[in-house]
Amino acid sequence: MLVGARTGDDAAVFRIAPDRALVATVDFFTPIVDDPRAYGAITAANSLSDVYAMGAAPLFALSIVGFPRDLLETGMLAEIVAGGAAKMAEAGVPVVGGHSIDDAEPKFGYAVTGEVHPDRVISNRGARPGDLLFLTKPLGTGIITTAIKRGLCPEPVAAAAIASMSALNREASAAMVEVGASAATDVTGFGLLGHLRNLGAGAVIDAGAVPYLDGVRELAARDLFPDGTRRNHASLAAEVDWGGLDPVEQLLLSDAQTSGGLLVAIPAAAAGRFQAAVPAAIEIGEVRDDGRLRVRCPSN
Repeated sequence: MLVGARTGDDAAVFRIAPDRALVATVDFFTPIVDDPRAYGAITAANSLSDVYAMGAAPLFALSIVGFPRDLLETGMLAEIVAGGAAKMAEAGVPVVGGHSIDDAEPKFGYAVTGEVHPDRVISNRGARPGDLLFLTKPLGTGIITTAIKRGLCPEPVAAAAIASMSALNREASAAMVEVGASAATDVTGFGLLGHLRNLGAGAVIDAGAVPYLDGVRELAARDLFPDGTRRNHASLAAEVDWGGLDPVEQLLLSDAQTSGGLLVAIPAAAAGRFQAAVPAAIEIGEVRDDGRLRVRCPSN
């Protein structure tokens, strides 16, 4: 076992030969958008991200389904499964089976198996002082999906969030492996700073550089943050020096994401190559050697 549960990494890694290791992960959740096909696509992209975050290539997937067949039309389930299958096909990953149960609430996701060379595993530990931190997708899906559920999200904002959540992290994963990333994780339920904490290193984040989806700040002004975001923020209270950052901005940096981008620590000498390969990647901070998490406000 090269990577297990001890470090809370994105996936387990098990060596099966001197030059081969299997990567295994599982992820599923309840609907976060109204369109069943979009929901299926988002769950597929989200499940694959844990493999991509390890610098691995996904091989195949097994679906996980919970569905209230007496409450919802089975045609809706077919749409969910089709959306997921189409996204898996885009990634070149066959869905070879799965399991379904009758459940009171819809749930959908995948167990994904991938492969990586044992010497090229990228875990959430290993970031070194001086590494630059890059984020490959904008934040804000937590607050947007909450607004969608409450019927308060403008359609263009919802559409942009669905497109972001459905986007694969495949190219960013390949690029980080190619340039020799020190560490990586995908940004999901713990929010940006929660996942940064999981890197196990000190860091400074430039709040003014962190990208957000359009419309997010307008929703934040209406206090539409999900409960998960508030829990994230509370758990970080004693660990983050916010530098005088506005409380709403603090919550945005703690926003619980679904199918977010990769947070990658790149040696400074390789940063230009990574950005050239992943134009959407934004440099948001730097790894420090003091073990503390700090936020630099735009005014500082």
